Amino acid sequence: MVPLTSAEYLKRASRIVIKVGSALLVSHDDGRLQIAWLESLAEDVAHLRSQGKQVVLVSSGSIALGRRVLALPEGELSLEKSQAAAAVGQIRLARAYEAVLGPHEITTAQVLVTLEDSENRRRYLNSRRTLKTLLDLGVVPIVNENDTVATDEIRYGDNDRLAAQVASMAGADVLILLSDVDGLYSADPRTDPNAHKLSHVAEVTPEIEAMAGGVGSTLSRGGMRTKIMAARIASRAGCAMAITRGDPLRPVQALHDGASCTWFDAVGDPEVARKRWISGMKARGQIHVDQGAVDALVNGKSLLSAGVRNVTGKFNRGDPVEILAPGGQVVAKALVGYDADEARIIMGHRSDRIAGLLGHAGRAAMVHRDDMVMQKGKRT
Repeated sequence: MVPLTSAEYLKRASRIVIKVGSALLVSHDDGRLQIAWLESLAEDVAHLRSQGKQVVLVSSGSIALGRRVLALPEGELSLEKSQAAAAVGQIRLARAYEAVLGPHEITTAQVLVTLEDSENRRRYLNSRRTLKTLLDLGVVPIVNENDTVATDEIRYGDNDRLAAQVASMAGADVLILLSDVDGLYSADPRTDPNAHKLSHVAEVTPEIEAMAGGVGSTLSRGGMRTKIMAARIASRAGCAMAITRGDPLRPVQALHDGASCTWFDAVGDPEVARKRWISGMKARGQIHVDQGAVDALVNGKSLLSAGVRNVTGKFNRGDPVEILAPGGQVVAKALVGYDADEARIIMGHRSDRIAGLLGHAGRAAMVHRDDMVMQKGKRT
């Protein structure tokens, strides 16, 4: 099969995640924001949105911006000073994106996450729903690591992997890592004259992983190793990924027009990958429903509490459960929206009674259709 061009990858994508490194945002010489470059990125984002695409930005830069404001010295910072710099820089980072995207009539939102948020099922569901709602409302989320509390992320600077987790969480089609390198090389091109760049990687194999080195600038904490890890995460989630230089103005447009890069192919599409992931989980409990609920599920509806007749097992919100028809057959597997105790309280009741029964506002669906996989013979 002939590999796609960058223009073809981007044309096919409906949801794109763009990862921005610190070295692109902040000048190494004086620690100031590189506003002309950021304005050009805003033009790229506006152009993508004019084509009907949704965009998420995963951005480093809070520590680099904050350390200048606090007049912290060059070199490695202590954990406490890194966290202080992040706290100061996060405000300025969000303000900068709002300033450059606002003239394009683009609303922005700051979303602070950690890797743990994407690996814990409950936090994953919360983050996924928040991102989906923001995108559906036409907002461009600006995602950053919550460096003020995520100590491991500060020590290892793994925003590449975080970007891949966000791409997976958001159901993105394409992840673009804007970097200080133009792709994956067979060896370090700075030291090996025989090194050659791979323009296309169909699968992340052990041989591909062995090519990863520690390429990176002093401001950019990531290296090629973390980019390969990101490619593995993204591809398994059905998301293609590109590594390309981010320093040209309009870097996404440059990628579209044929800038040097490496593309990593997706394995399937995001929705299929997510359904496969849900199907492979071990159920923590069962939700027994009436025939009306079964009919609604077969027609692509969410599971409402009114159609639930019994709840068995012990599970928390976000855990995998089986949904059983009146005859006991499993009709679906899903990530549940309530824990077992709450599910038992609201089962059989209409959604408008949930707040009164639980004492707080709940979700309309016990299981949302996006978090459900119908069993063989049933239609999602």
